[in-house]
Amino acid sequence: MQQQWTSLTVVEHPLVQHKLSLMRDRNTSTAEFRRLLREISLLLAYEATRDLPLAMTESGSFPLLAGKKLCLVSILRAGGGILDGMLDLLPLARVGHIGIYRDPQTLQAVEYYLKLPEDLAERDVILVDPMLATGNSAVAAISRLKELAARSIKFVCVVAVPEGVAKVTSVFPDVSIVAAALDRCLDAHGYILPGLGDAGDRLFGTK
Repeated sequence: MQQQWTSLTVVEHPLVQHKLSLMRDRNTSTAEFRRLLREISLLLAYEATRDLPLAMTESGSFPLLAGKKLCLVSILRAGGGILDGMLDLLPLARVGHIGIYRDPQTLQAVEYYLKLPEDLAERDVILVDPMLATGNSAVAAISRLKELAARSIKFVCVVAVPEGVAKVTSVFPDVSIVAAALDRCLDAHGYILPGLGDAGDRLFGTK
């Protein structure tokens, strides 16, 4: 199914799929869910940074990352769980936050917080949120990043659905999406099936 969208990469590595299956288990504890999300995020970061440019050192013998660096942007609140894992791999990346909640009646995205590096136009952004469901929150966040002229944008999530991928790619065809799984569909309330529950609640132990 993921072949419908050239902008979508589903990471099918055995370690990613194993950890995702454990996250889907409703008996997985909050602490274990948090640990698994951090670990799977590091593996997703590996895929998301696969095309970073390299330049040779002055000696011409060894390559180093070239150009201005990365900015990791978390969609609050659940995006923080992915952010932690990515920072393990990319400790020098700048960090931004976009606070967005989904109106339970309209399912539309409502922004309540924004804090981003001032030099965003000189940086490649990896935007993170565990779930790509309706796509409304992702589109709202990407729109903000586009307004501030981010040099490039990738969206990284754990679970996506066709509806969300279609929404993002139709509005922003230049934005690549990296996910651990493409699930079946959304239910009538806009939740992912089969999904893994509310990622924020499971991450922080709330209801």
